[in-house]
Parts: sequence; C-alpha cells; structure tokens
Amino acid sequence: MTSAAAVPIAPGLFTWPSDEPQLTGTRCVDCGLMVFPSVATCPRCAGNTGPAVFARRGTLWTFTTQEFIPKSPPYALVETEESFVPYAVGYVEFPGEGRIEGRIVGCAPADLRIGMEMEVVVVPFMVDEHGATVVTYAFQPIA
Repeated sequence: MTSAAAVPIAPGLFTWPSDEPQLTGTRCVDCGLMVFPSVATCPRCAGNTGPAVFARRGTLWTFTTQEFIPKSPPYALVETEESFVPYAVGYVEFPGEGRIEGRIVGCAPADLRIGMEMEVVVVPFMVDEHGATVVTYAFQPIA
C-alpha cells in the first residue's frame, strides 16, 4: 500500500512508503539485541543502539482474539459498539531478531495456526483530521 495521501501512524515504525514494508527498530551495538519499537539504550545491557530493520517474514508464535473495543486512551477509538468486529492479535517471531506483537489481518481467527508463516503488511487504520489515511503495520499469513 503505497500512497501520497497516506501517512504512517508514527514515524520510524516501518519502512514507508514501501510495497514490501519491514518493521524498523534498533540493535544494540554491544550485545546485538534487536528491539521494536526503537529505543535509545539496550534494555538487556544498557549499551548504545543503532538502527535495525527486521526481516519481512516470520512465523506466528502465539495469538488471541480481541473480543471488545480496547479502552481509549491509549487506543484510538475509531469504531462503535455496533461497528466493532473482533480481530486477531499475535506475536510473530523473526528468527534471530525477536518477537513482535501486532494485529493479524487477511484470514479468520479460526484459520490461524501457531507456526504459520506471516509477513508484514501496511493497512489503513483511520482518517485523520486533515483527510489523510493513517496507516499502520499488521501481520498477514503468506498464502
């Protein structure tokens, strides 16, 4: 999803614009730990960090479903009780890099299986006060 009318939900979370988005974070220059989102100091050893890009594909490590509207704030309330549709959320493991939590799109929760191959995608989240589509990252099973 590449568009001039779209803006990322926050700077530095994923490569943008990109037809093959990847999550961006940091890697500790001392111990090698990768962290998402970016941090200035390593949470493992307190070392310095530098920019890092995670692999585009990983495997579903675990998941659950969100059955009710999350509380706002911090959740940006974009639906009502009537319009809310439960969705899947899970952790995707990027081997040698880490596990990252995110929404899962592109399939019914009943079709998810731990170990499924997943990829990072960019999806619409909401329309901001300027009329721009705000996009965020999600994970999608690889067909």
